[in-house]
Amino acid sequence: MPLDVCNAADARKVADAILAKHGRIDLLVNSAGVNLPKRSWQDVTEEGFDQIVDINLKGVMYCIRAVLPAMRAQKDGCIINVASWAGRIVSQMTGPAYTSAKHAVLALTHSFNMDECVNGLRACCLSPGEVATDIMKNRPVPPSAEVMARMLQPDDLGKTIAFIAAMPPHVCVNEVLMSPTWNRSFIGG
Repeated sequence: MPLDVCNAADARKVADAILAKHGRIDLLVNSAGVNLPKRSWQDVTEEGFDQIVDINLKGVMYCIRAVLPAMRAQKDGCIINVASWAGRIVSQMTGPAYTSAKHAVLALTHSFNMDECVNGLRACCLSPGEVATDIMKNRPVPPSAEVMARMLQPDDLGKTIAFIAAMPPHVCVNEVLMSPTWNRSFIGG
Protein backbone atom coordinates (compact mmCIF):
# COMPACT_ATOMS: atom_id res chain seq x y z
CA MET A 1 0.00 0.00 0.00
CA PRO A 2 1.40 3.41 -0.88
CA LEU A 3 1.76 5.89 1.95
CA ASP A 4 3.26 9.22 2.79
CA VAL A 5 5.73 8.51 5.60
CA CYS A 6 5.44 12.16 6.63
CA ASN A 7 1.83 11.53 7.60
CA ALA A 8 1.42 9.61 10.87
CA ALA A 9 -2.22 8.80 10.05
CA ASP A 10 -1.16 7.21 6.74
CA ALA A 11 1.38 5.05 8.55
CA ARG A 12 -1.25 3.90 11.07
CA LYS A 13 -3.73 3.19 8.27
CA VAL A 14 -1.26 0.92 6.46
CA ALA A 15 -0.27 -0.85 9.69
CA ASP A 16 -3.94 -1.41 10.52
CA ALA A 17 -4.59 -2.83 7.03
CA ILE A 18 -1.64 -5.24 7.35
CA LEU A 19 -2.90 -6.35 10.76
CA ALA A 20 -6.42 -6.85 9.42
CA LYS A 21 -5.13 -8.99 6.55
CA HIS A 22 -2.35 -10.96 8.27
CA GLY A 23 -3.08 -10.72 11.98
CA ARG A 24 0.45 -9.61 12.87
CA ILE A 25 3.42 -7.49 11.81
CA ASP A 26 6.82 -9.14 12.09
CA LEU A 27 9.09 -6.79 10.18
CA LEU A 28 9.31 -3.09 9.38
CA VAL A 29 11.98 -1.80 7.01
CA ASN A 30 12.19 1.99 7.07
CA SER A 31 13.98 2.81 3.84
CA ALA A 32 12.37 6.05 2.63
CA GLY A 33 14.96 8.76 2.24
CA VAL A 34 15.64 11.96 0.37
CA ASN A 35 18.33 14.56 -0.10
CA LEU A 36 18.32 17.72 -2.17
CA PRO A 37 20.86 19.23 -4.59
CA LYS A 38 20.93 22.46 -2.54
CA ARG A 39 22.28 20.94 0.64
CA SER A 40 25.29 22.92 1.89
CA TRP A 41 24.97 25.56 4.61
CA GLN A 42 25.30 28.16 1.86
CA ASP A 43 22.38 26.75 -0.16
CA VAL A 44 20.00 24.90 2.17
CA THR A 45 16.64 26.52 2.79
CA GLU A 46 14.37 26.06 5.77
CA GLU A 47 11.87 24.28 3.51
CA GLY A 48 14.55 21.93 2.17
CA PHE A 49 15.84 21.20 5.67
CA ASP A 50 12.29 20.48 6.88
CA GLN A 51 11.57 18.17 3.93
CA ILE A 52 14.69 16.10 4.61
CA VAL A 53 14.00 15.85 8.35
CA ASP A 54 10.31 15.11 7.79
CA ILE A 55 11.01 12.14 5.50
CA ASN A 56 14.35 10.86 6.84
CA LEU A 57 13.63 11.14 10.57
CA LYS A 58 10.00 11.87 11.37
CA GLY A 59 8.84 9.31 8.78
CA VAL A 60 10.92 6.63 10.52
CA MET A 61 9.36 7.49 13.87
CA TYR A 62 5.82 7.57 12.46
CA CYS A 63 6.19 4.13 10.88
CA ILE A 64 7.71 2.67 14.06
CA ARG A 65 4.87 4.12 16.16
CA ALA A 66 2.35 2.62 13.73
CA VAL A 67 3.63 -0.97 14.14
CA LEU A 68 4.69 -0.75 17.78
CA PRO A 69 1.38 -1.73 19.43
CA ALA A 70 1.12 -4.91 17.33
CA MET A 71 4.75 -5.87 17.93
CA ARG A 72 4.43 -5.26 21.67
CA ALA A 73 1.30 -7.43 21.81
CA GLN A 74 3.12 -10.20 19.92
CA LYS A 75 6.22 -9.82 22.11
CA ASP A 76 8.15 -10.11 18.84
CA GLY A 77 9.17 -7.91 15.94
CA CYS A 78 12.16 -6.63 14.01
CA ILE A 79 12.64 -3.09 12.74
CA ILE A 80 15.39 -2.19 10.28
CA ASN A 81 16.05 1.53 9.90
CA VAL A 82 18.10 2.32 6.81
CA ALA A 83 20.24 5.29 7.77
CA SER A 84 23.47 6.08 5.96
CA TRP A 85 27.23 6.19 6.20
CA ALA A 86 26.41 9.88 6.86
CA GLY A 87 24.78 8.76 10.11
CA ARG A 88 28.20 7.75 11.41
CA ILE A 89 30.70 9.76 9.35
CA VAL A 90 30.19 13.52 8.99
CA SER A 91 30.84 14.77 5.47
CA GLN A 92 30.24 18.04 3.66
CA MET A 93 28.98 16.04 0.67
CA THR A 94 25.67 15.08 2.29
CA GLY A 95 24.84 18.45 3.87
CA PRO A 96 23.73 19.38 7.39
CA ALA A 97 20.07 18.29 7.11
CA TYR A 98 20.76 14.80 5.75
CA THR A 99 23.71 14.22 8.09
CA SER A 100 21.74 15.39 11.14
CA ALA A 101 18.67 13.32 10.27
CA LYS A 102 20.70 10.15 9.67
CA HIS A 103 22.63 10.62 12.93
CA ALA A 104 19.26 10.97 14.65
CA VAL A 105 18.01 7.71 13.05
CA LEU A 106 21.01 5.94 14.61
CA ALA A 107 20.14 7.40 18.04
CA LEU A 108 16.45 6.59 17.54
CA THR A 109 17.32 2.97 16.78
CA HIS A 110 19.52 2.54 19.83
CA SER A 111 16.96 4.22 22.11
CA PHE A 112 14.28 1.88 20.70
CA ASN A 113 16.39 -1.14 21.67
CA MET A 114 16.95 0.25 25.16
CA ASP A 115 13.21 0.63 25.76
CA GLU A 116 11.71 -2.22 23.78
CA CYS A 117 14.12 -5.09 24.43
CA VAL A 118 11.98 -5.98 27.46
CA ASN A 119 9.08 -6.51 25.06
CA GLY A 120 11.04 -8.90 22.83
CA LEU A 121 11.51 -6.28 20.11
CA ARG A 122 14.71 -5.47 18.28
CA ALA A 123 15.89 -2.82 15.83
CA CYS A 124 18.89 -2.46 13.58
CA CYS A 125 20.34 0.70 12.11
CA LEU A 126 21.68 -0.24 8.66
CA SER A 127 24.10 2.47 7.55
CA PRO A 128 25.33 1.96 4.00
CA GLY A 129 27.87 4.03 2.14
CA GLU A 130 27.06 5.08 -1.39
CA VAL A 131 24.33 2.97 -2.98
CA ALA A 132 23.55 3.14 -6.69
CA THR A 133 19.96 4.39 -6.40
CA ASP A 134 17.99 7.32 -7.80
CA ILE A 135 18.90 9.49 -4.79
CA MET A 136 22.32 9.89 -6.45
CA LYS A 137 20.65 12.00 -9.15
CA ASN A 138 20.04 14.65 -6.47
CA ARG A 139 23.72 15.18 -5.86
CA PRO A 140 25.04 18.60 -6.87
CA VAL A 141 27.25 16.64 -9.31
CA PRO A 142 25.56 13.30 -10.05
CA PRO A 143 28.03 10.39 -10.34
CA SER A 144 28.67 8.75 -13.70
CA ALA A 145 27.38 5.28 -14.60
CA GLU A 146 30.93 3.96 -14.16
CA VAL A 147 31.14 5.36 -10.63
CA MET A 148 27.65 4.06 -9.79
CA ALA A 149 28.70 0.56 -10.88
CA ARG A 150 31.40 0.58 -8.18
CA MET A 151 28.96 1.59 -5.40
CA LEU A 152 26.91 -0.75 -3.25
CA GLN A 153 23.97 -2.03 -5.28
CA PRO A 154 20.34 -2.23 -4.10
CA ASP A 155 20.61 -6.04 -4.06
CA ASP A 156 23.52 -5.79 -1.60
CA LEU A 157 21.23 -3.99 0.83
CA GLY A 158 18.42 -6.45 0.14
CA LYS A 159 20.66 -9.37 1.10
CA THR A 160 21.79 -7.56 4.24
CA ILE A 161 18.21 -6.75 5.23
CA ALA A 162 17.22 -10.40 4.67
CA PHE A 163 20.15 -11.54 6.85
CA ILE A 164 19.17 -9.20 9.71
CA ALA A 165 15.49 -10.12 9.47
CA ALA A 166 16.30 -13.85 9.48
CA MET A 167 18.11 -13.71 12.81
CA PRO A 168 16.29 -15.59 15.58
CA PRO A 169 14.21 -13.46 17.98
CA HIS A 170 16.85 -13.65 20.72
CA VAL A 171 19.42 -11.92 18.47
CA CYS A 172 19.51 -8.15 18.04
CA VAL A 173 21.80 -6.87 15.30
CA ASN A 174 22.02 -3.35 16.68
CA GLU A 175 23.91 -1.72 13.86
CA VAL A 176 25.51 -2.47 10.49
CA LEU A 177 27.94 -0.02 8.88
CA MET A 178 28.81 -1.07 5.33
CA SER A 179 30.45 0.50 2.31
CA PRO A 180 31.62 -0.37 -1.15
CA THR A 181 35.18 -1.69 -1.23
CA TRP A 182 36.00 1.21 -3.57
CA ASN A 183 34.94 3.75 -0.97
CA ARG A 184 35.06 7.32 -2.23
CA SER A 185 34.97 8.57 1.37
CA PHE A 186 38.44 7.02 1.75
CA ILE A 187 39.92 7.75 -1.66
CA GLY A 188 38.28 11.12 -2.34
CA GLY A 189 35.42 11.81 -4.66
